[in-house]
Amino acid sequence: MLDLSRRLLLGAAAAGSLAPRARAQGQPTIRIGVLTDMSGPYRDITGPGAVAAARQAVQDFGTTGGFNVEILQADHQNKADVGLNVARQWFDRDGVDAITEVSNSGIAFALNVLAREKNKAHINSGAASSDMTGAQCSPNAVHWNTDTWAQSQSTAGALAKAGAKRFYCITADYAFGHSVQREVTRVVRAHGGEVVGSSVYPFPQTTDFSSFLVSAAATRPDVIALCNAGTDMINCVKQGQEFGLANRRIRVAAMIGFVVDVHTLGLQSGQGLLMTESTYWDLNDRTRALTRRLLPRMPNNFYPNSAQFQCYSVVLHYLKAAAAIGAAQAKASGLATIEAMKRMPTDDDAFGPGLVRADGRKIHPTYLLQAKAPSESRGPWDYMKVNATTPAEEAFRPLADGGCPFLRG
Repeated sequence: MLDLSRRLLLGAAAAGSLAPRARAQGQPTIRIGVLTDMSGPYRDITGPGAVAAARQAVQDFGTTGGFNVEILQADHQNKADVGLNVARQWFDRDGVDAITEVSNSGIAFALNVLAREKNKAHINSGAASSDMTGAQCSPNAVHWNTDTWAQSQSTAGALAKAGAKRFYCITADYAFGHSVQREVTRVVRAHGGEVVGSSVYPFPQTTDFSSFLVSAAATRPDVIALCNAGTDMINCVKQGQEFGLANRRIRVAAMIGFVVDVHTLGLQSGQGLLMTESTYWDLNDRTRALTRRLLPRMPNNFYPNSAQFQCYSVVLHYLKAAAAIGAAQAKASGLATIEAMKRMPTDDDAFGPGLVRADGRKIHPTYLLQAKAPSESRGPWDYMKVNATTPAEEAFRPLADGGCPFLRG
């Protein structure tokens, strides 16, 4: 009975998410699964907004590919067994050709192995660990998300350059959190500072961070670096304010943050918060145009953030690659489609021109954003200003330093 219910739910998800275009008789169908967090701490960052972005990419791709496109969706619940079971079912039973989003690094690592085993495509736009193009890289995967190396290089680097020397990390206990702490430590040490301690907490079941904040404050750091994201990061910022950390001249910094987090915090609480994103809805004319197209699809009329833009971008580029090599080959070989994605330059309204490196790393500039004061905001969702830009060629870890196993043969 449980298995039947699951089959019905997934079938309904697929049927309800067909691209809004006529199904041509006799044409092959490319199926893309959006495996995301629909109910947990990353729901607002990715979740339904990522599904909306994937559907928008299908619409913008149009009908010239010679194939139909279906979007399926599922909640991985931030559990590796749940996520991997859905992925295996999609590949083995439901004819899914590519899986995108996967906003959990532990699940993404496992999916890298499965996609390679099944010769499917893992077009990841949600996992943040830099190991996705390092120790855990796969020839069947690309990584569109701004990873922990780039995030820490920009955000922790800016704080260190501004004089912060003593950092304390509050870290989610899974692959992503540990990757963020590792990269923060690297950046801080490179600037002559030190990480004076850390608190590692159970994920995703922790909501009270008071004991960790008290332990952090006791070390008298300049910065408490939040090696987490989503509701965990928001709760840390709010609880840090309640403990009066600012009065002790301790800065609480989001190593991974998004515009939706500032929306949840409000500018009164979030003003001054630094975070790195790969793009921003109000960055230029192209991002604003894409935002206007996306907004009617977005849950709660939330403006899209960079994680959702990344899902749009990777799905669009995947479809372009499938069209270039033909749907039959794309369905037969995820590896062939990934290789086509690497050969083709990228260009879309979220990021503009770019490229995909040999290790699967999508290359683009990154932007250090700072939350505005309430008096600076001109209207709804006008929350951020660009503090600094890191050029594409400097934004990500050099290819030679990643240690991607398949590049070594």
